[in-house]
Amino acid sequence: MPTVLSFEDVVVRRDGRNIVDGLSWAVNDDERWVVLGPNGAGKTTVLQLADTLLHPTSGTVEILDERLGRTDVFELRPRIGFASQALARRIPADETVLNAVLTAAYSVLGRWNEQYENVDERRALRVLREWRLEHLADRTFGTLSDGEQKRVQVARAIMTDPELLLLDEPTASLDLGSREVLVGLLSEYAQSPVTPALVMVTHHVEEIPPGFTHVLLLRDGRSVAQGTLAETLTAQNLSETFGLEVALNEEGGRYAARAL
Repeated sequence: MPTVLSFEDVVVRRDGRNIVDGLSWAVNDDERWVVLGPNGAGKTTVLQLADTLLHPTSGTVEILDERLGRTDVFELRPRIGFASQALARRIPADETVLNAVLTAAYSVLGRWNEQYENVDERRALRVLREWRLEHLADRTFGTLSDGEQKRVQVARAIMTDPELLLLDEPTASLDLGSREVLVGLLSEYAQSPVTPALVMVTHHVEEIPPGFTHVLLLRDGRSVAQGTLAETLTAQNLSETFGLEVALNEEGGRYAARAL
């Protein structure tokens, strides 16, 4: 399968400290990866590299057959979908849900004087239906619940039909009901044969949707383990990643962990 994302001995150094430290990792186009680790492990930095928002201090990052530092990132970015809370904070509170998704076609936040084609509006409405947001199309973004805002972020990220989709803690801070709705939708999306390669950052194994295939476990910017979920997500690897002894359970494709 074609490789859509490749890190080779990547280092990101800030203030004398390696935030990412010698990371080698590859994502193929039919894989759905979870990046898991404690606070400060380098998870968000890895996503920022994958979204061309950062360049490595050393090592190489290749995204969709383009190498960072040797390509025009402004041409590459429209091929990547990225959803994060930092991006959500930039969506105007008075923007309608439909426009919050539609404006992804121009890579802008906040509708102004852009002219959209009928095909753009039809796609935006279809994406809203897929993420159970069609009844909110005319609501303003600032009036939505946290769970609804998270789904709008994901819908916006896939509006442009990306070749690589990056999700930074999409279920963080959600209540149980909102989390389960989003995990269910992400599970359906992950299992579709037309879905692009997926990389999702999370802190909790409980937030891993069924249908995700691989996991990268990070600690202090280094890879503790990486590979298929079935082989790599073990109590031993989680214990090493989080620095405490952990018990891990799996049932019906969902995971649960607790400290011993």
